Amino acid sequence: MAFRSGFVSIIGRPNAGKSTLLNALVGEKVAIVTRKPQTTRNRIQGIVNVDRKGKRPAGQIVLIDTPGVHKPINSLNKRMMKEVYDALEGCDLLLLIVDAGEKFGASDQFVLNLAKRTELPSFLLLNKIDTLQKDRLLPLTAEYHALHEFKEILPISALKEKGLDALLDAIIKALPEGPHYYPRDRITDQPERFLVAELIREQVLQFTSQEVPHATTVLIDKYDEGAKLTRIAATICCEREGQKAILIGKQGANLKKIGTRARQQIERMLGMKIFLELYVKVQPGWRESHAFVEELDWRRQWEHLSASQVSEGIEPDGADTPNSTVHKKPQKS
Repeated sequence: MAFRSGFVSIIGRPNAGKSTLLNALVGEKVAIVTRKPQTTRNRIQGIVNVDRKGKRPAGQIVLIDTPGVHKPINSLNKRMMKEVYDALEGCDLLLLIVDAGEKFGASDQFVLNLAKRTELPSFLLLNKIDTLQKDRLLPLTAEYHALHEFKEILPISALKEKGLDALLDAIIKALPEGPHYYPRDRITDQPERFLVAELIREQVLQFTSQEVPHATTVLIDKYDEGAKLTRIAATICCEREGQKAILIGKQGANLKKIGTRARQQIERMLGMKIFLELYVKVQPGWRESHAFVEELDWRRQWEHLSASQVSEGIEPDGADTPNSTVHKKPQKS
């Protein structure tokens, strides 16, 4: 059987389970996950290598996680929706994921209309079926069949990892014959710098509430990789002094919790000791600033970093080499 490969975009409304599904299929954490809506702000690629099994052909799936589809109200939201549209360009298959336990509403219709406009072959994934009464599955499937001509409608639970083998089989069979786009040991296109910033932001989301999580972003100021210790300095940007006070907490208690939990996550990902310094800075109205939001794009940051090294006559290595920073599966010790 011929080798199959292609790009598969995952879309859905906020909190439908897109990032949880990506992580489950890749088998490693490549996208942060929280209960808060709009956790994902960038499109994220996760690479899944599928071995031949039974009648299933071997292949490579390049999954593209996207921000939750929503109506943009500021520059950050517009940038997030641009990430969604960019993810649809040139992809071979669309996975539309919905929360099976939630009633179909305007947000779902908006996502469905987007899927229809692409004219791409699409699967509907009825996620969180572990929360759904069994007698509701068939009627729900029939309801969605009436809304659009999906190539497949598959019940899954991304969190419980149910139905994922059937999903992989269906995806591989739907993809065209193609090459290995990435080496087998690669699991994402993201540089470790971006992954580190995301893991810090994940803990900010976990330890803050109300408007604070949405008003924060993380910038990596220093990333010095050593043989036994990596030193990282990062700034958490927020919009108001009151948010800064919440982030830091009484006598720095909240910032310490954020830093400790983030350091543990980063050490687990990199497989080495980390020295992490966190700072908090007020950047008024950054979500409304087109220029600031554009600079948050890791692809743009990477271009600037590479260009600055070339201009200084530096041969990039270590943490700043494109090939070495693309996250790979942790080595077994």
